[in-house]
Amino acid sequence: QVHFVESGGGLVQPGGSLRLSCTASGFSLDTYAVTWFRQAPGREREEVACIDRSDGRTFYGKSVKGRFAISRDNAKNSAYLQMDNLRPDDTAAYTCAGSDVCYAPYYDYWGQGTQVTVSS
Repeated sequence: QVHFVESGGGLVQPGGSLRLSCTASGFSLDTYAVTWFRQAPGREREEVACIDRSDGRTFYGKSVKGRFAISRDNAKNSAYLQMDNLRPDDTAAYTCAGSDVCYAPYYDYWGQGTQVTVSS
């Protein structure tokens, strides 16, 4: 089965940091842009960040600019989301997805999600 596997979520206090990992299984990550999405119960899914393939261009949602950083390591078939200065409204299930380019109209592969909870 081709899919992503996310890890690294957990409980963190406001102002803390987490690093999420997204590992591709059954396909080569180097041919895909990777997007991190998040969704909280009762909320719409939000595009958090994307890293393009090859040239590594990055894009961020307004709410996370300056706080989050997306990266990739094709040798490890993985992408990452470094999250700093976390706030309670960052609480959500975070999911990665693969596409040809960032801001694609469709996504070929999805992960199952990893929960991030920011709370005192």
